[in-house]
Amino acid sequence: MAWRRFRRNKSGLIGSAIVIFFILVALVGPYLVAYPPRSYQSLYEGDAGDPPSFKHPFGVEISGIDVFSETVDSTRNDLYVGLTATLITTLIGVAIGAVAGYFKGAVSDILLGVTQMFFVVPVLLLILLFARVFSVLVFKGLGLTLIVLILSFFGWSGIAFIVRGETLRLKETEFVQAARSLGARPIRLLFRHIVPNILSPVIVIATLDIAGFILTEVVVSFLGFGDPNTSTWGLLLNEGFPYVRTTWWVALFPGLAVVFCVLGFNLMGDGLSDALNPRLRE
Repeated sequence: MAWRRFRRNKSGLIGSAIVIFFILVALVGPYLVAYPPRSYQSLYEGDAGDPPSFKHPFGVEISGIDVFSETVDSTRNDLYVGLTATLITTLIGVAIGAVAGYFKGAVSDILLGVTQMFFVVPVLLLILLFARVFSVLVFKGLGLTLIVLILSFFGWSGIAFIVRGETLRLKETEFVQAARSLGARPIRLLFRHIVPNILSPVIVIATLDIAGFILTEVVVSFLGFGDPNTSTWGLLLNEGFPYVRTTWWVALFPGLAVVFCVLGFNLMGDGLSDALNPRLRE
């Protein structure tokens, strides 16, 4: 039923096609481009600052970096941030939300308080602070993995709230009560009976979180707090913004990549939300 509903959702299908396209670019693209990441070879070829052409489809930076090769390579890095951070935050959020919703007493109160604390903190400011401090003092050399860890540390609270609410609802249902009366232990009840029945909203939220994490990484790199040695869309925007009036192509094409990638995940998430909504059963 969910697949039939999703197949009729044109915006969801368009979003899925966009997402598949970017995944293919991330997997195959780096092997097809003419220049390696952060290569200044075009400078020595006399093409620095050239506009889009057959040789350089997205043009060249003033420094000699080929924008097309960098945009393609950045696709893999930005998807790495979005997908990995989403996977970690989903696992953390599901575990904390399920435990907080099922158990009562001090355990539930402490986990709920911690979740609320992480939910209200100014995440972007803390990410910028920790990215700068940790990259210099503690985790120097981790590159994008540091951004993934910081996003994962601060980004799980939203999923935890949803899972906690669904757990509170499901633990009083008849099939859970029946399993409990047959002697099922709490951990088995949680991860065998309750968690599989709350995966639908979790999948939808995770899909939307991928877009959000990619956008956050772009902002962090654009503001100069990312890894200057790793190609990302935000880094390209940072390098192209000061020269937007003369070499407009440096910022334009990475910006379009961000827009379409985030749009694809959002459209796919909206389509999944409609397809997996239990209120829309046929």
